[in-house]
Formats: sequence, structure tokens, C-alpha cells
Amino acid sequence: MDLGIFKSPWIGLKNFEFFFTSSDAWRVVRNTLGMNFLFILFTTVFSVLFAVLMFRLRSRRLVKTYQTVTLMPSFLSWVVVGYMVYALLMPGPMGLVNQIIMLFGGEPVDWYSQPGYWPVILLIVKLWHGVGYNSLFYYASLMGIDKEFFEAAQLDGATKTQEFRYIILPFLKPIIIVMTLLNIGNIFRADFGLFFNVPRNVGALYPATDVIDTYVYRALTQLGNVGMSAAVGLVQSVVGFALILATNLVVRRIDPESALF
Repeated sequence: MDLGIFKSPWIGLKNFEFFFTSSDAWRVVRNTLGMNFLFILFTTVFSVLFAVLMFRLRSRRLVKTYQTVTLMPSFLSWVVVGYMVYALLMPGPMGLVNQIIMLFGGEPVDWYSQPGYWPVILLIVKLWHGVGYNSLFYYASLMGIDKEFFEAAQLDGATKTQEFRYIILPFLKPIIIVMTLLNIGNIFRADFGLFFNVPRNVGALYPATDVIDTYVYRALTQLGNVGMSAAVGLVQSVVGFALILATNLVVRRIDPESALF
């Protein structure tokens, strides 16, 4: 019987206890934080490097071509990406990767039964899917640099490494900080499409691929536990907000001009 909000019995923190006292809590929290940390680190590094490479190219036609090619994966849904990855990693001799391994005399790998490979696989897929899009923000910032800075640096005999360190990196620092702050705010949330569709929700891979969002999804669909799902979603939002405040406070004390607020 639906009693509504005010007439329903108060259960306190039982929905929160259900999640945090379960045997899977540590695993999903560890996977969520660990994978998101790797995503933030490597996506930032590769996006900045790709933006700098595009900025160094003299041919605008090549820049547009490379950006278009790297941006296209961002428009693919994770369902499509999941099938593409499965075609590459299909168990037995049918998968393309296993065919290459067998070509060099190796034994085919059953990728979907060995969780140890999947942190690297998910990281590669995430970079392939998102680096092109994220690099646009850094490339747009680079286009605002006055060319006279580079001309003066060349006259002083600066190397490309020195130009990157003393000209490019200081210009990119504010946008890098802003993007990192926003990503840290979501570090307690996982990309559900990535972690659900790419590993194909295979139970054998849960030690490496099960994150908070997929765990909550299973609790909602299999157990029908709406209360626990809502409680975990609230925790994710509160923790993300607190992390943004804390990180911004640290940035403001180190470099006030680079802080988000």
C-alpha cells in the first residue's frame, strides 16, 4: 500500500547500511575510484599532447582530417562500441586479436573470463572514445596564443620542449585545472555505458569491471531495491560536491587565479 512520504514509516539509514555493509561495497568503490583516476590522468595527458600536435601542424587540411577522425568515436554509442570490442576480443580463434596472437604462434586468450586484462582494455577504449573530443578544448585555448611569443622564443634559441614548458603549458594550465576539477566532481560516478556494454555485463569480470553504477543498476533491476539505489545516488552527488569544494580550495591556496571559484 502506498502511504506517501509523510505517512510511510521512517527507516533511518537502512538503505545506506545495505550498500556500505555489503561484501561488494569495497570492490565497486575501489573499481570506481581507481578507474576514474586512471581516466582523468591519461585522458588529460593524451588530450593535451594531441592538441599540441594539432597546433604544431602547418597544414590546416591535415588538422581538420585528424580531428575529424579522432572525433568520430565520440559520436558512437557505448552499445556500438561494445559490439566492436567484442568483435576484436571474441573468445577462441574468431576474435581479431586472437587471430593476430595465433599468427605469431601464441595461444588464443579468453578475454571475457580473465578480469586482469580489463583495466587496460577499458582504459584504451576510453581514450579512443574520448581523447578527440577532449582535445578540442585544449586546441581552442592554444589558438588564442599570440604568435609573437613563439617568434621571440625562436629568436632566443628556445627548443620545442622549452616552448611547450614556458609558453604552451602556462596557457593551458587554467583550462586543465577547470577540466580536472569537473572530472574530480564525477570521480565517484562511473560511465555506466562503458562499464556495462563493453565488458557485456559478464559476471566473471566483476572483480575488475563492476562499479557503483552497474551495481546499483543490478540492485534496481534484479532486486527492485529503489531505496538503496536512491541512497547510493545521493552519496555519489554529495561526495562529488565535497570533492569539488576540497580540490578547488587546494587550487585556490596554491594559485588563486586558477581556481574555479
